[in-house]
Amino acid sequence: MPFRLPASRINWTNSAFLIGTFLVTCTAVPLYLWNYGVNWFQLALFLFFFIGTGLSITLGYHRLFSHVAFQARWPVRLVTLIFGAAAFENSAMHWVSDHRRHHKHVDHEDDPYDISQGFWYAHMGWILFKLDAEPPLDNVQDLRKDSLVVWQDRFYVLIAVGFGLLLPAVLGYLYSGWLGALGGFLLAGVARVTAVQHMTFFINSLCHTIGRQPYSDRCSARDSWIMAIFTFGEGYHNYHHEFQHDYRNGVKWWQWDPTKWTIWTLEKLHLVEGLRRVPEEKVLLSQLADTRRRLNERLECKQTVINERMRELLKTSDAKLHQLGERWAVLKAQYAEKAGALKHEYTERAVAQYEEAKAALAEIRREVQQALRLLELAPAAV
Repeated sequence: MPFRLPASRINWTNSAFLIGTFLVTCTAVPLYLWNYGVNWFQLALFLFFFIGTGLSITLGYHRLFSHVAFQARWPVRLVTLIFGAAAFENSAMHWVSDHRRHHKHVDHEDDPYDISQGFWYAHMGWILFKLDAEPPLDNVQDLRKDSLVVWQDRFYVLIAVGFGLLLPAVLGYLYSGWLGALGGFLLAGVARVTAVQHMTFFINSLCHTIGRQPYSDRCSARDSWIMAIFTFGEGYHNYHHEFQHDYRNGVKWWQWDPTKWTIWTLEKLHLVEGLRRVPEEKVLLSQLADTRRRLNERLECKQTVINERMRELLKTSDAKLHQLGERWAVLKAQYAEKAGALKHEYTERAVAQYEEAKAALAEIRREVQQALRLLELAPAAV
């Protein structure tokens, strides 16, 4: 039987745009650079639109509108909606609806970009083909109350074309005429759109395929510091799926997360507020539970050859982690009881209890790190 594309199942608008911009980026852009080179203005224009649209997706579409990880004043919402549209990834209303369903049904058939249907499908196949009926926008009632989001949804195409393609061309023309307009259109317009879109697509595909799972294995999401570099901090995807309402993806101070730093800066400028953070104890306890799971998997796997010394070390580490987890639960309950019941009369005793709890957290952190080092030394399963 000859192979035939299911024409009725192809989203021709999305396919033409995604494939067209990719082909132009791979052909016309190199030809332009070969013939005319690139000057500082065009490079600056590309970086401005790349950072502006990229952050508008990660900070605006994702952490602000999808997860309500913080609240933002109207200037921040307006800018992220305009430049988010310029990324050509749909209106915020539709983007958020898809993303919320992704978190609710991750790795299942109702997940819009379900990785279990293949890398290509999760990357962009779900956009190119209409495999299922368009789901109702029944999970974005909060956004329907935001007049700016409603405005952007109504005029999405005009905003996207105007700010995403025409504005770079106009700025290029103002700097160096028609040749500059062509350069602005190709570099800060088409090539930048391609780069930002695939930056987002790789979170849905690569970060559900390759990387570490230090917080949970309940879904396919993984942490990748390499992807974090190219996606403004979105690469710490295992953490994000475990704690999706945290305004940080890179929770460690040293993890590359420009989106987190931008939100923090905007808070200092009083443009955003209500930054949501997962308590350190919750993050550590999640790591503790996952480390214990990995230790037990290594110990119970009959195909893994472990010498007696290493086996004893792993067992001891697991027992210590279990003991620390139970101790922390008791300390937390005792502190809550004392702080609530004794109020101001025994403040010093309550503070002492709290200091003991902090010391227990520090011990948990050290033991988790030690257990992870043991796991690296122990042979992996065959």
